[in-house]
Amino acid sequence: MTKFFDNYFNIKKVIESKREYKKQMARVRALPEDYQYVFKKIQGHMWMFAAGAGYDMMKIHSDLIELFESGAAEGRQVLEITGKDVAAFCDELLRSTSTYTENWREALNRDISKKFGKEKDL
Repeated sequence: MTKFFDNYFNIKKVIESKREYKKQMARVRALPEDYQYVFKKIQGHMWMFAAGAGYDMMKIHSDLIELFESGAAEGRQVLEITGKDVAAFCDELLRSTSTYTENWREALNRDISKKFGKEKDL
């Protein structure tokens, strides 16, 4: 329960995260329009899967912004960075992050294991 309160009710952490998020979004607004569009679509997609308070997403956002800033500075098109399968690109970004999908899978397996785990091995 302490972890819950540390993540959700830590006012200092919340304020710092909001401040960092505003800085990140200012950087996004400085990107070319096509990069901004793709960033916001990726952001919306990833937030559907982010678990917990979403603090893991701040690092992903920062890394993605850096990647996009570099690509824009080199004059590359945004889809040269992400590839045409932007959903697969998002999956790779989320690979090291705790997601609701991961939580749902764990809950499913845990529930079934509770029911049948005490019986003989399947």
